[in-house]
Amino acid sequence: MVTTREDAAAVTVAQRLADLRARFDTTGIDAMLVPRADEHLGEYVPASAERLAWLTGFTGSAGMAIVLRDRAAIFTDGRYTLQVTQQTDPALWERRHLTEEPPAEWLKAHAAGMRIGFDPWLYAEPALARFEAAGITLVPTDANPIDAAWPDRPPLPASPLIVHPARFAGREAGAKRAELAATLAAAGEDAVVLADPASSAWLLNIRGHDVPFTPLALAFAIANRNGAVDLFIDPGRADAEVRAHLGNAVRLRPRSEFLPALEALGGQCVRIDADATPAAITRHLRAAGAVLHLAEDPCRLPRASKNPTEQDGARDAHRRDGAAMVRFLAWFAAMAPTGTLTEIAAAEALLAERARSPLFRGESFPAIAGSGPHGAIVHYRASPESNRTITPDECFLLDSGAQYADGTTDITRTIWTGPGPAPALLRARATRVLRGHIALATLCFPEGVAGPHLDAIARRPLWDAGEDFDHGTGHGVGSYLSVHEGPVAFSRAARPVPIREGMILSDEPGFYATGEYGIRLENLLLVRRTDRPGATRPFLDFETLTLAPFDRALIDASLLTPAERSWIDGYHARVVAEIGPLIEDAATAAWLDAACAPL
Repeated sequence: MVTTREDAAAVTVAQRLADLRARFDTTGIDAMLVPRADEHLGEYVPASAERLAWLTGFTGSAGMAIVLRDRAAIFTDGRYTLQVTQQTDPALWERRHLTEEPPAEWLKAHAAGMRIGFDPWLYAEPALARFEAAGITLVPTDANPIDAAWPDRPPLPASPLIVHPARFAGREAGAKRAELAATLAAAGEDAVVLADPASSAWLLNIRGHDVPFTPLALAFAIANRNGAVDLFIDPGRADAEVRAHLGNAVRLRPRSEFLPALEALGGQCVRIDADATPAAITRHLRAAGAVLHLAEDPCRLPRASKNPTEQDGARDAHRRDGAAMVRFLAWFAAMAPTGTLTEIAAAEALLAERARSPLFRGESFPAIAGSGPHGAIVHYRASPESNRTITPDECFLLDSGAQYADGTTDITRTIWTGPGPAPALLRARATRVLRGHIALATLCFPEGVAGPHLDAIARRPLWDAGEDFDHGTGHGVGSYLSVHEGPVAFSRAARPVPIREGMILSDEPGFYATGEYGIRLENLLLVRRTDRPGATRPFLDFETLTLAPFDRALIDASLLTPAERSWIDGYHARVVAEIGPLIEDAATAAWLDAACAPL
């Protein structure tokens, strides 16, 4: 009998499941929750925290598993419904939709009366409350049983700390600490515990490389109302430059001192962002006698509202990124019809173009380079096993982004490879996606409106044709931080946080024909204040940051209104005006002029 690679992988996952279940009795549980999370509850986690991938084989950036003694289920959202079927064994894992069949409801139906184990470092208390509200008996584990079953678990990351200079950050760290201290004092709070490393990165103007794609140093912090900050990270990771930058008001302390430091807050009023803080921290503070004030992380909104320097940096980064995209798109236009290009080769070619910039620091997420049917997998990632040759006359969806020292980018273009014309139905669907993109990009709205209120704006052209897409319309983007940054998002599932001036959000409606192709068109938008004649309250609108052509081969101009057609022509004229001077090659410049010609 020949054993295939897939068979071997299934055996490995089966053995891992068995090893985990074997630890249930000694742990005193009947089942285990396995989220894709680390103790900072971030989207990108270090290799040592990839427990869900190790246990199941699923490598998506969001999801969770539930393991009972006799069955197991994995839950993902609409971005990963196809990927999870490709990466997990149906004989071992039931596949469930995270929102259509919430994990708590599944447990209620299949695990009534059972003791459900969870790692309190991997869940915030509000997330646990949803299980408790369903009548689930949750049991915190002293240690994660997966770690005991994972013999070659990678070590914790330990990249050096990096100074993020004020010429990019826009404000000195001391000014940010003083402002945070004033916020705590005004609220009558003695300290705030920051579990999100993006908050300490923003507050202290530092970066690191502990996780892929996001320049973070994984650390906990306690900021005090006197302006001092305790940063819990191996002090050996800070060189003389970093120590001088941080100054005496920032104390570097090893992570082993974090829990004792929480205990020392007993009797004090401590702010905690319940949604962004592991339950282990919250419970430790309560046990120590701290008075908890549940409120949002005070760094979150200031971080999301980019200051003028960060806004200018974003513009510069997008011009630089636009030039790289144009060079790539011109090259791709010549290569795609030949049938000799693969998905990985295309993604690597774009990466090489971006890397030409001295300010390039890496990709902001793994490039999604999906040709033909792979484009319908919303968060597809090409691997050596799946790497598909891009063929003539099909769609190629490329969603990618870069980290530059002065800004973070994220762009999606869907391209018809040619040389023949795109089918009429495909062009109609792509045009409806583009119309939805334009509707959001051109919106003017009153201050106080939140992301969920605007999600439908980009969907209407698709809804009018009986179509939709199963993901949010857009997300916040950081400033040389995470490409997915809260608290605002264009999504029905997002909290209704008002949109504020200076925020950067993506605009990315899509359409996906399973087994055929995917369409997604994404630019980043900067929120700005605008004059509205006769308005009785402040209004906001968007400045488009992303600069790269949309594929004219997928636009049916007959379906556009005059205003939509004018917007596209104006946008393309701006691309030529701002990106054209950065293109030195005559052939690429000629391609850009043709790609941006009026419709």
